[in-house]
Amino acid sequence: MNKYRILVKGIVKYEDKYLVVKKWYDDRISEPYQWEFIDGHIEFKESPDKAVLRHIYDQTGLSVVIDKILYTWTFMTGDVYNIGISYLCLTTIDSITLSEELTDYRFIHREEFEHYLSKKVLEDFEKFEG
Repeated sequence: MNKYRILVKGIVKYEDKYLVVKKWYDDRISEPYQWEFIDGHIEFKESPDKAVLRHIYDQTGLSVVIDKILYTWTFMTGDVYNIGISYLCLTTIDSITLSEELTDYRFIHREEFEHYLSKKVLEDFEKFEG
């Protein structure tokens, strides 16, 4: 049996800055708190567009509009094939309320990405910048 999971990533832009959030992963790894964009999985019968809007709202309280799809990505977790869709979303508000699963947030300029984001996320993001 083939197993698939669809994920969404919301890259939220406010004016000329992007939202990054700090999330706790696992105390068995060297850096259990990591900066990233908002992400999550799609629920059964939910569209990717609705899922990304839901995750952004649930994790930050922000209402955003989708600008466009930026890029896709894939990876395997055991026998599950994960497919991801990254969206650029726009907001007019820079004040947020974090969910319990997030510990911090910042709006940063594109030039600051390398100080916050993993190499893999940077490589994916650069695909759409061309």
